[in-house]
Amino acid sequence: MASPGAEEDPLARYRSPLVSRYASAEMGFNFSERKKFGTWRRLWLYLAQAEKSLGLPITDEQIREMEANLDNIDFKMAAEEEKKLRHDVMAHVHTFAHCCPKAAAIIHLGATSCYVGDNTDLIVLRDGFNLLLPKLARVISRLANFAEKYADMPALGFTHYQPAQLTTVGKRCCLWIQDLCMDLQNLERARDDLRFRGVKGTTGTQASFLQLFEGDHSKVEELDRLVTAKAGFKRAYMVTGQTYSRKVDIGVLSVLASLGASIHKICTDIRLLANLKEIEEPFEKDQIGSSAMPYKRNPMRSERCCSLARHLMTLVLDPLQTASVQWFERTLDDSANRRVCLAEAFLTADIILSTLQNISEGLVVYPKVIERRIRQELPFMATENIIMAMVKAGGNRQDCHEKIRVLSQQAAAVVKQEGGDNDFIDRVRADPYFSPIHKQLESLLDPSSFTGRAPQQVAKFLKEEVRPVLIPYQSKMGGKIELAL
Repeated sequence: MASPGAEEDPLARYRSPLVSRYASAEMGFNFSERKKFGTWRRLWLYLAQAEKSLGLPITDEQIREMEANLDNIDFKMAAEEEKKLRHDVMAHVHTFAHCCPKAAAIIHLGATSCYVGDNTDLIVLRDGFNLLLPKLARVISRLANFAEKYADMPALGFTHYQPAQLTTVGKRCCLWIQDLCMDLQNLERARDDLRFRGVKGTTGTQASFLQLFEGDHSKVEELDRLVTAKAGFKRAYMVTGQTYSRKVDIGVLSVLASLGASIHKICTDIRLLANLKEIEEPFEKDQIGSSAMPYKRNPMRSERCCSLARHLMTLVLDPLQTASVQWFERTLDDSANRRVCLAEAFLTADIILSTLQNISEGLVVYPKVIERRIRQELPFMATENIIMAMVKAGGNRQDCHEKIRVLSQQAAAVVKQEGGDNDFIDRVRADPYFSPIHKQLESLLDPSSFTGRAPQQVAKFLKEEVRPVLIPYQSKMGGKIELAL
């Protein structure tokens, strides 16, 4: 049963949280009705201009009339027309014609619905990538600054989420950055691979345009080229059915799903590190972590990214299935599905990038906690160094190995059975057998000697691989992007 006043009260109707709660105004506009139908009118204008230039009887006055009414859209009239005609494109043809009476006869001349529908979709997808790419570059830049700052800070590594050889805070961050750089290149490639559907007619044969130009194939080809260029594309698909191949949508959503996987992994790492109290996402002064537990500092931003990234990753299933069931030149069972999945993919990617940028600009590191965890695990990792030092001092490797085996098991029992600290090094210091190397123990336990080339890898990676991919985005979309190094 409808709630009273639902038609008048916008809060009484469901609104997608992707728009009402999360995504940017720019991305919301990119998938808006105003952008869509305004683009339809521009495509009709491009078609009329190109047809006129190729000799069809279209007047300058008709062109000027169309130009003057590109954004003069009576949405109420269009809705009424669509309700009557049950056809969205023809509803907007009639609505455009109403405010362009002189041009009414030549609007949509020779075209099929997919001329405006599919070509607009391709424009919107291209523009969506152009909104996402600078945001992704900015995230990479912020994380690169973080990696550079903490390139030398030793941290306990984890494999299987079990203590492993040391890495550095900056080196671990570079693992995140490398994935995002792959995503940046994939998004660029997907955008640049997009072509225009162009002017192809009802089943892609261009028959209607060939008739308009009285069998002149060269003029039909030139019409296709002119309109494609006016829409800002370098190329059009050479063959189409009524629609462009729905495999194009698979490629678009695949790279966005891959981006979602990268961000899910990054934010999961941050959530795990927050539990270890080594690194935390920003936490506002008055932010509440839990309504029942005042002390909590939940990683809500990272959790939001993971939550939305899961949605993003699943959306690629829609175009996969759609492409597989498009019969011959097309069926209409793609339309409703694509209205949802294409928009939601870009809106979701937009918000997780914005949220990750916020996280990356305010990551908090707790060096003392990181040092303490290293102290707990490093003694066992240093056993090989201790054996080598004893052998150099004249000891027997097998005797030393046995001594260390016994002492390390005793220390492990203190940690696991008594809940105490790792006292392995204290036991080594107390054992006269190891007296030849007692003075070397501090240097043998220096964490920086266990991080290998991690600091050098960070510097080389940021300079040679990260900086070059960021340079094209320095001045795009929202000001200068700060570059590491």
